[in-house]
Amino acid sequence: MAIHNKSHSNHALMSLNKLRKDNNLKQKSSKDFEKPNEVMVSLNIMDCCDFLKTLPDESVQLICIDPPYNLELAGWDIYDNYIEWAAKWLDEAYRILSKNGSMVIFGGFQFRDVKSGDLIDIIQYARHNTKFKLINTIVWYYKNGMSAHRYFANRHEEAIWLVKTNDYYFDLDTVRVPYSEEDLKLALKDKRLNPENTMKGKNPTNVWQIGRLNGNSKERVGHPTQKPVEIIERFVKALSYPGSVVLDFFAGSGTVGRVCISEGRHCLMCDSDKTSIEYFNKHIEQLKENKKDANYKSVKTIDEFFDILNEDK
Repeated sequence: MAIHNKSHSNHALMSLNKLRKDNNLKQKSSKDFEKPNEVMVSLNIMDCCDFLKTLPDESVQLICIDPPYNLELAGWDIYDNYIEWAAKWLDEAYRILSKNGSMVIFGGFQFRDVKSGDLIDIIQYARHNTKFKLINTIVWYYKNGMSAHRYFANRHEEAIWLVKTNDYYFDLDTVRVPYSEEDLKLALKDKRLNPENTMKGKNPTNVWQIGRLNGNSKERVGHPTQKPVEIIERFVKALSYPGSVVLDFFAGSGTVGRVCISEGRHCLMCDSDKTSIEYFNKHIEQLKENKKDANYKSVKTIDEFFDILNEDK
């Protein structure tokens, strides 16, 4: 695959940069954008670092990834020096993320030695070797999980939210949690709260209670570390807007692509395991069975992806 022109004069990016002029995305919300009738999805089977090098500078609004944790679960989960490898894709991610964009990385803090992948190491590298800013650590809490006898049983995982500048796009209204009728009455009496925002619902906070996928879950497509649609939806809705580009370069089952199709975002995906294609096809079948909007165009090359994006603008 040819390396895409990364200069700011690239015609496919001129229209994207025009939209971002004066850093005004932070004042916008999803209602300011028209949802495309058809979105583009590109799933590439290749090494993530090779894939990232083909993407133009500042061409992606949201990066949402669930990287391997180096727990030796499979061939794709074994690295001699995890942070040395992670540094390569972190540096590329910073380059390709838009000035108003966000990066979400799932992970954990529970690993026992330096060999394992750990969000602490990723935060340490990002803080001292990049210009990423850490906005939130999101705690994903769930009631269902494995039992334990030699330690307190885990009932949560983490994700970190990174940005490039303070002008990042964030649409809280799309992910507000409705109050119960009784709680709403009480909230409206609280003089510290803005009544208009209160009527929209409450901030979900950085602790999200969302159940894990059980073995018999209808969402399951076969991938061992598949994330629930609900948790990916919240990130996609809040940190990207209709018609923008979302990237997942550890595609796994393709849940990010599935959510992007439903929410009207274009999606670039990459995974080193070709089984990802089968998993993603199962997601598409589920969308059709559930009568969800599955209007998407499969795009094979990065050049084609950005050329079509430019034409649509």
